[in-house]
Amino acid sequence: MKSPRGRAIRRKILIGGLVPLLLALAGFVALAWGNTYDLREERVTIPNGAAPSLDGVLALPATGRGPYGLVVFVHGDGPVDATHDGFYRPMWEAFAQAGYASLSWNKPGVAGAAGDWLAQSMADRAREVETALTWAGSRPEIDERRTGLWGASQAGWVLPEVAARRPELRFVIAVSPTVNWLRQGRHNLLAELRAQGASPTRIRAAVDRSDRTRALLGAGATFQEYRAAIGDSEDMTAARWGFVLRNHRADATRALAVARVPTLLLLAGHDLNVDVAETEAAYRRAPAPLRVVHFPDADHAMLRREFAEPGLWTTLTALFAPRDLFPDGYLSGQAAFVRDRAGQG
Repeated sequence: MKSPRGRAIRRKILIGGLVPLLLALAGFVALAWGNTYDLREERVTIPNGAAPSLDGVLALPATGRGPYGLVVFVHGDGPVDATHDGFYRPMWEAFAQAGYASLSWNKPGVAGAAGDWLAQSMADRAREVETALTWAGSRPEIDERRTGLWGASQAGWVLPEVAARRPELRFVIAVSPTVNWLRQGRHNLLAELRAQGASPTRIRAAVDRSDRTRALLGAGATFQEYRAAIGDSEDMTAARWGFVLRNHRADATRALAVARVPTLLLLAGHDLNVDVAETEAAYRRAPAPLRVVHFPDADHAMLRREFAEPGLWTTLTALFAPRDLFPDGYLSGQAAFVRDRAGQG
């Protein structure tokens, strides 16, 4: 006969084993639910002439056969893959629910793609976008009459160039876009130093180093000459120096003065990378129909300010509720804009 004490011990062991299991199961369900999006993703290969093909993702609305409008994504700086490590999917879903597909691709050299994104100029990137637009226009599920561009940060030097050459585009969505390479770099340098509470002496030293670097860029210096003049720098490799040397004269002003594609400009209140006032002024001077939306509590990446710094809460939100990373109205506002542009088409 089993004793009551033995049954109680076994019950505790059973409950003790079930609780972690149930918690793990609940976590798995929450993770799966938070990262399930109302869309279909198709891996695609975009021929790119003599250059390596583009390895991309075409995200389509979950139902229907189209033809759908299309949002072509243009990355910012850095080694970005087609999904931006999943960061784009909440936007793809919002566009899909508005009846739009989204197209994005790995930067050259990223996620197994051929090439090297650091070997590109902004003109190379603009030609890449036009190649993708031409390819997408041949797809039966895409309505090329309802096609536009989405781009962030460094894409600010690409979007106006493409829009100027492709006036048939229905819209441009510019998120924290850059305007002038050198002024943007100086703004970023000073903004970060001030955010860190740097002393006047440290700021003067950083500006002096920046001025010497600018002089070297203007003279077309080699990386070896840069190293000899400036010294060692962890964030400046030979490849990065070549990229900066190739692009440091980038300025979107001329293309903005020509492009007339209706534009949605999204700006953040805590942007250390881009001079928001300069960017807004440049876009307001341009002839394109413009809608400007400010997100006072967002950072440069359009993350809510509480998620701007890495940490446990940021990680958990990114894992279980990635849509909540963005400020209120960010996703829905973009979807409403493209839906409105379709109606005007």
